[in-house]
Amino acid sequence: MSRAIALADVVNFFEYEKVRDERRRRVIELKQKRRIEVGAYLSFVFENRETVLFQIQEMCRAERIVDDAKVREEIDVYSALLPGPGELSATVFIEIADKDQIKPVLDRFMGIDVGRHVWFEMGPGTRVVGTFEAGHSDEEKGKLAAVHFVRFAFSPEAARAFRDSEIHLVVDHPAARARARLSEPTKAELLTDLAP
Repeated sequence: MSRAIALADVVNFFEYEKVRDERRRRVIELKQKRRIEVGAYLSFVFENRETVLFQIQEMCRAERIVDDAKVREEIDVYSALLPGPGELSATVFIEIADKDQIKPVLDRFMGIDVGRHVWFEMGPGTRVVGTFEAGHSDEEKGKLAAVHFVRFAFSPEAARAFRDSEIHLVVDHPAARARARLSEPTKAELLTDLAP
């Protein structure tokens, strides 16, 4: 579970420049442990307090935001990515290297963000299905964003199964039917989010 990000946690961009290289290096290493690729196109990066705070700092740096009210707006926007108690939350990227294939591939993924297409599987018979944040697709206009946000809410029993079992992240959608086994370092890292 992640502690809320406060205004005092965000340093002004002048001070941030002094520590940015070290923080950036640390967060890149952290994200490598928190990244799970499933199939040819999908990458899930599981967020925590450190990854979200880094995104806020980077936005304030890029936009040269110094006003407390505007910093608070960034905190409010990005804090939605923080996992709550008993949750894992991830930014999902539909990664398409060939720019000529962007629209055709995104079209095939239409509907991935609704229904029960993504889940964690823990041993026989235990699943935790992901719930996607709304507003990243418009089926009527045939538009799907390449970036999504998904949250997995674990019961205490499911969290124990996550700790004690082999874990797979599964995608079952017409555009991608794949599963990825979590490495032990990734599983250990994600367990820190599920700890009470």
